[in-house]
Amino acid sequence: MRIAYLDCFAGISGDMFLGALIDAGVPTEALQEAVAGLGLGASLSVERVDRSGISCTRVRVLEDGKPVEPSDPVSGQEHTHAHDASNAHTHEHELAHTPTQTHTDSHTHAHTDPHIPQGDSASGVKAASEHHHGRSLGVIQGLIQASSLAKPVQLRAVRAFELLAASEAKIHNVGIEEIHFHEVGAVDAIVDIVASCAGIEALAIDAWYCSALNVGSGMVVCAHGTFPVPAPATADLLRGVPTYAAHVEQELVTPTGAALVRVLEPVFGVQPGMRVQRIGYGAGSRNPKGFPNALRLSVGETAEAGRRSSAVSILETALDDLSPQILSWVAESARAAGALDVMLTPVIMKKGRPGTLLTVLCDPAQSEALEKLMLRETSTLGVRVRQEQRVTLERHHTAVPTAYGEIRIKVGEQDGEEWNAAPEFEDCRAAAERCGVPLKRVQQAAVAAYERERADASGLARDDYAAKAGSGKRAG
Repeated sequence: MRIAYLDCFAGISGDMFLGALIDAGVPTEALQEAVAGLGLGASLSVERVDRSGISCTRVRVLEDGKPVEPSDPVSGQEHTHAHDASNAHTHEHELAHTPTQTHTDSHTHAHTDPHIPQGDSASGVKAASEHHHGRSLGVIQGLIQASSLAKPVQLRAVRAFELLAASEAKIHNVGIEEIHFHEVGAVDAIVDIVASCAGIEALAIDAWYCSALNVGSGMVVCAHGTFPVPAPATADLLRGVPTYAAHVEQELVTPTGAALVRVLEPVFGVQPGMRVQRIGYGAGSRNPKGFPNALRLSVGETAEAGRRSSAVSILETALDDLSPQILSWVAESARAAGALDVMLTPVIMKKGRPGTLLTVLCDPAQSEALEKLMLRETSTLGVRVRQEQRVTLERHHTAVPTAYGEIRIKVGEQDGEEWNAAPEFEDCRAAAERCGVPLKRVQQAAVAAYERERADASGLARDDYAAKAGSGKRAG
């Protein structure tokens, strides 16, 4: 299985992710084509740069052939750097606004940026920049949906902007339709998200994994006041995501980067067992001394060839005060909500009370919804959640004719070798009820029919091999 691991030791931003994708083997042409499909007159500039001795790929956005001043509050908005007496890293940025906020058609904001070197006049850093009235979510959705982008790319890009808008709406306590983006609605941020989504599609990863995110530290001065890093929108986007602060007093995760991590729906933790084939480094704009401002992307296969390994979330809680009727209802509801399996195990709890251990297995993407279901529908005050790896056989169905009708057989294989085969219980039960015969008789008939078909297929294969071998001898 093809997997990828994001090592966010220096955070993540849209341009860093793009650089890592290209460095890991995504063709630049595929991303340029996606950008051209937006019809914004934008393109990408790709170059090799050094980040604390590591050779990385840096990506910048061009509009009508000219560099666009980056508009992400962290990865490149025109910023100035200032430190107060406590050496707190400060900047001013307005990620989004609502129509109720005072603004003019163009306005000025001062910013700082941890990805741009202080005093680097070649980077085009200025004390302030002008922004036009921001784009609404509807406008950005329409722009993406009207493009020539592949449907999966469109859906993922729209989802990223929906996540951004939802966070802003929550922060400002307004409807999502009232949000107008400034920085993340600008050309370069739209290009970052759309090109990244095109790169994700081109990389064709079966499962994404991600380290905890280094968000940096210090203070950030926004339009509404001074806030600790991460800034409000980024902090909201990172709900439920493992984060930490280390090494530098700077803002390291941008709203765009946080949204891209969210749409990937990765499994968080240390790098899984894998055979790494490609490693890509995507550079941030800034190059601080002794700190590699880069995102590392490792691409490869699961550690053991031939094994199908995937992450699974395990949710469990022990209950000693809940009716068996409600427990049954919760189990049914969890399965209907997408749980892979639900188990009810009798246990002895404190004070010798008999209880039930409710265990729910699910895909990591379904974990949050099922956690809420368990908290809402049971009497528990908490749910234990962990992620584990499971190894599965490749599965498919085949149907066999029996005296009681057609019955499906579920087959499990690995590397083309069949290891398990069993008749589908619901098919057998329906046939038994319809024909008025014992259920076990239908199951036995289905197994016998399947074995006959296998034997017949094996015999045909032997005859075919013998015929070809004989033909080869005659030809010799």
